Amino acid sequence: MDFFAQQDHARRKTKWLVLFFALAVGSMIVMIYFVALFVNCYFLIHQHQRFYEQQPLFSLWDPKILLISAVGTLAVIFIGSSYKTMELAGGGSVVADSLGGRLVATNSTNPDERKLLNVVEEMSIASGVPMPKVYVLDNEDYINAFAAGHTPSDAVVAVTRNCMTKLTRDELQGVIGHEFSHILNGDMRLNIRLIGILFGIFCIATIGRVLLQARSSGRDRNPLPLIGLLLLVIGSLGVFFGRLIQAAVSRQREFLADASSVQFTRNPGGLSGALRKIGGYGSRMFSPHAPDAGHLFFGNALGDGFFNLMSTHPPLDQRIRAIDPTWDGKYQRLPADKVEDLNLYRTKPKPQPAQPMPDIFRTMLGGTIIASGGMEEEPPVIKTRVVLPNLGNPTPLHLKYAEQLRDALPENIKAAARDPLGAGALVFALLLRGDDQERAAQIAEIGNRFSPAVSEKTAALFPQVAEAAKHARLPMVVIALGALKQLKPDEFDRFSQTLQWLVENDNQIELFEYVLQKIVLHHLTPQFTKVRPPTAQFYTLKPLVPDCAILLSALANVGSSDPAEIQKAFEAGAPYLRAPNDNWGLLPLDQCGVNQIDAALNRLAQAVPIIKKNLLDACIHTVGADGVMTEHEAELLRAVADTLDCPMPPFVAVE
Repeated sequence: MDFFAQQDHARRKTKWLVLFFALAVGSMIVMIYFVALFVNCYFLIHQHQRFYEQQPLFSLWDPKILLISAVGTLAVIFIGSSYKTMELAGGGSVVADSLGGRLVATNSTNPDERKLLNVVEEMSIASGVPMPKVYVLDNEDYINAFAAGHTPSDAVVAVTRNCMTKLTRDELQGVIGHEFSHILNGDMRLNIRLIGILFGIFCIATIGRVLLQARSSGRDRNPLPLIGLLLLVIGSLGVFFGRLIQAAVSRQREFLADASSVQFTRNPGGLSGALRKIGGYGSRMFSPHAPDAGHLFFGNALGDGFFNLMSTHPPLDQRIRAIDPTWDGKYQRLPADKVEDLNLYRTKPKPQPAQPMPDIFRTMLGGTIIASGGMEEEPPVIKTRVVLPNLGNPTPLHLKYAEQLRDALPENIKAAARDPLGAGALVFALLLRGDDQERAAQIAEIGNRFSPAVSEKTAALFPQVAEAAKHARLPMVVIALGALKQLKPDEFDRFSQTLQWLVENDNQIELFEYVLQKIVLHHLTPQFTKVRPPTAQFYTLKPLVPDCAILLSALANVGSSDPAEIQKAFEAGAPYLRAPNDNWGLLPLDQCGVNQIDAALNRLAQAVPIIKKNLLDACIHTVGADGVMTEHEAELLRAVADTLDCPMPPFVAVE
């Protein structure tokens, strides 16, 4: 499946959402117009307006009432939708909190929570998606899950308590793979927009309920309850249209997410087992906000209504048979005494010999690199044809690498990466450099700028971090992001300021320093600062050509210092950009430094998916012009894709 095609499909589906929304609003205006005519007639009769006796008391056409009805309806819907959309600007955490979610601490030692966190962690490394926040819905009794957010940076993954406890690890992996598919395919952002838009329609029914509770005073009969009843009926029509819109947007995307999960895990039994248990236990959600978010969930959260016409999900049996055509039609429900056996962590694991740290370039590219002792070995060969198809489309090889990498990391690094302050110390340790005296001065300054405890943790982590960083610098950052998102606001301020000082204190910014700071702040800033969700601003490439030239020139210069080789690399990638051949070409090194790259990436991040696809294709062919991928080239390429919100998995060799 093409990542960029799916992103573009989700973006275009927003246009259909607007059309459906317009039809729903138009229908409600017509209905409210007739209610207004009725109310007007009621008042005329009640007040005995005799001057109307010379003309019909009731007419189906009244432009003034139509105008008032239209303006009033649009105002209510617009205000309601705007309010909800602004509320949801905080990202997936807002949705999880509204549904009663509890944030799971990344350093949790609860066996069920640890199993869940490990599965999400593996999926993050394998797909290139930053570790999302993980929530558990403790008050929900059935099996369900969802992913929510505007971008991978503010995404959350949430599961019900029984989803975490009653599913085996393989089944839970299938569910989480399904939710990661929604993140990668662009469904997540479309779904959260849908919540905001539909809230305005649902406001009509809310106003009707309020008016219905109004009481009469004195002798005059109060018409408000009657008006409320009529608005409630009309609001129910809005709810009906809202459910139809939810179904139209989400049903086919569920089949796609199921297929992506199976492709990712290569374990159809895991996902089909989870669906069979939903058939046995149920997936109904009881939160009062569940109807607004019904299209987000893994399973049908609202029940099937009106012959499945308004169901947000395909029938369960169809989803299972699409994965397992040999299914016998029986759902699964385990006896209570068997539930304990589901948790693989409740039994004492057999001791395993320590695994060597996987070499990211040798493992991922199928070749060898220059050994740490200085002996030259055969450099890895980059297969440019497989990089772009894998983007946003991880495979079981990526998942296997993620599992091996996590298991091979030293225990104190894993523990630090899962603790908010420890994760900060881990990031600082990655940036320490120079001789012992310079490092001591840096560690002391970390104590002054952040805290002595973090300073001590940084010093303790440095030896093992320095060793592990030879093979897995960016994967360690990806793991640490989940814990860093749980910093307190004042801790984040100190962390970001200390990070900037570490990067700039020697008056020069190295490539990895820029890459690390860019990735970390790109994903953390939305968690602590009110940032408007990004929207596409550039639909054609022409205004972005100078930015593309900066990026391709920087990549060409990273791989070689030979002017001829640099020119060759630039010319290898430039045609894939599909840009007009006028007044652009390779830039000198002083015109494509870190500041220029940063400004260019910020603009390119606002492009539509097809432009991002062509740009990354050009970057990949520029990097791979000599058939060799260096660590610096890989890190910069990863930063480019990450900044464009195009998660890039490890470069797994495809046979």
